[in-house]
Amino acid sequence: CCLDSGLSWEPRSRAVEQVHLRCTEGSLEWMYPARALRVVLEPNLSSARHTTVCIKPASDFQGASIYVEHAGQLHLVVSEAEGARSHHVSCFSAHTPQRVALFLQASPQRDISRRMASFQYELLSNQSAAGPDFKKMALVEAMCRPCDNVELLMAICSSDFVVKGSIRNVSHDSENHMSQVDVSVQKVYRQKNRIFQQDEASGEWRGPIRTLLQCKVKKGGGDFLFTGNEHFGEAWLGCAPRFKDFTFVYRAARERGANPCEFQLN
Repeated sequence: CCLDSGLSWEPRSRAVEQVHLRCTEGSLEWMYPARALRVVLEPNLSSARHTTVCIKPASDFQGASIYVEHAGQLHLVVSEAEGARSHHVSCFSAHTPQRVALFLQASPQRDISRRMASFQYELLSNQSAAGPDFKKMALVEAMCRPCDNVELLMAICSSDFVVKGSIRNVSHDSENHMSQVDVSVQKVYRQKNRIFQQDEASGEWRGPIRTLLQCKVKKGGGDFLFTGNEHFGEAWLGCAPRFKDFTFVYRAARERGANPCEFQLN
């Protein structure tokens, strides 16, 4: 969603422009921010299951601060100063899940140089995701423990990505409390977006998966089935059993008719 320039508004107008966003995730770009903008997140859903909102400002976020409306008051979520921190993600509880109102206040500017207040947003449904920062949101996927058989069988049905591969490398980012697992992919069963891609030079399929630093992920040999969900264009690790262990669990469940969905092993 790209909004018209704030420069096009009437100079003496005190009106606050309002936009409605109907998706559970998306992005907004406000070019040349001026005065104020009210953004209503109002997904077209009958159920009120989305209880957490997360916002990630663009790395070049400029010209405005973001507030959330609650009980008639504005609470600061992202200031212009911290918006430029590309890894900074703010999460907060949605007190009225079917209608969340954000208020963007433009910063006073002496010139008309190009500025853009741009951010991505996601509405999350897991209760445990509610929290003040991205680390707690990531805990939904990065549980730092092996999945049990029921969780594993559900993961192959509902995850944003399911790939078979091996670990090429593991790197750690202590500042942002994250680890990155670089995966060499043998087969992509499913992916929501193109996180796992084929290298033009080698022809090998690769992709990065993130997890929490506290999970202490280490490089291990052999093939794994990597599953998880995407947040703001990044893959976050969910269940990741060794492929041979997954095969045993899935075949046993299929024989009992207990597999929640069909999975093509070969």
